[in-house]
Amino acid sequence: MRNVTLTDIFQQPSAQKYLNRSGVVHAIATAYHALSFAKEYGVDPDLATKAALLHDVGHYTWYTNGQWDYSLYKENDIHAIKGAERAHKLLIRLGEDPRKAKEIALAILLHTDSYLPKGQLDLLPLQRVVALADEADEEPGGMHHYRNLDMKTALSRIKKLDRLVDAQYETENLKHSV
Repeated sequence: MRNVTLTDIFQQPSAQKYLNRSGVVHAIATAYHALSFAKEYGVDPDLATKAALLHDVGHYTWYTNGQWDYSLYKENDIHAIKGAERAHKLLIRLGEDPRKAKEIALAILLHTDSYLPKGQLDLLPLQRVVALADEADEEPGGMHHYRNLDMKTALSRIKKLDRLVDAQYETENLKHSV
């Protein structure tokens, strides 16, 4: 049983504000990719989809002369740090298990190395799943953040993803009861 669903998260005004800023289409697509990767890596699909949905909620818009400035973003970005904090706070307020909220926040923190000194991180499976899911939906120049979708359709896709996560849990429970 999940304490907090993706729908619960998505319907929060603060989540919608930050998801819209960072690209709701990208967030949802990344969550769908995370569900697939979660199966492959043996990761909890609930944690994977939540972390993937919220992975970019720390984005700030970087503009020069009224135009998106990708190089400025790449040079100064720390969205994973801010996003981990925002996601953790939101999940705790919604009633998520604190240990799960921390795992999700850490996966968000480590989904990108864009702000870290050069070097290889040894990611845990959940962290790797979120990073792979994000990479699977990337477009050159950060354009994946600018695809549009109306909120009704977005909510419909989130609800479908919730059903898929629930179905995966049901399948796992059946395996364990046999």
